[in-house]
Amino acid sequence: VRLHSHDVRYGSGSGQQSVTGVSTADDGNSYWRGGGRTAAVCERGTPVRCGQAIRLTHLGTGRNLHSHRFASPLSGNQEVSAFGEAGEGDYLDDWTVLCSGTYWVRDSEVRFQHASTDVFLSVTGEQYGRPIHGQKEVHGMAASSRNNYWKVMEGIFMQPSEVFKAERYHAEL
Repeated sequence: VRLHSHDVRYGSGSGQQSVTGVSTADDGNSYWRGGGRTAAVCERGTPVRCGQAIRLTHLGTGRNLHSHRFASPLSGNQEVSAFGEAGEGDYLDDWTVLCSGTYWVRDSEVRFQHASTDVFLSVTGEQYGRPIHGQKEVHGMAASSRNNYWKVMEGIFMQPSEVFKAERYHAEL
């Protein structure tokens, strides 16, 4: 399932932009850009450390992956939505990358834990009706499980920055 969003608002809860899961691989509304946590500078090419807080911004709408203490519409777990404008939002847009090793590595599975409420970004079997028929509810779950592993499937991967390369290959300096 791919993390998906579009400019459709939840009819209950926060009324913010919905975030769902879809199976189709060729949908432009399933592209997200990773960046630094709220109010942090993140230079292109800087690897993401396991345990680092980041922000994911939906490319189509410019809103950030967000969560807060509203109940999700189908499962009653914690709502996950998209919030903000042009990548600007608030501290509830920060997610901690949980992975093994030092850095988030391409092709590896990761978990995202909400930095403020500690829930895990998850997708289970609940499906919406109209107007987003068949899309799965994405929500925050209190416990880690097989339903909250994520993997980057396609995208543009940046080469590591020169500073990182020097740090990694010349650690004795």
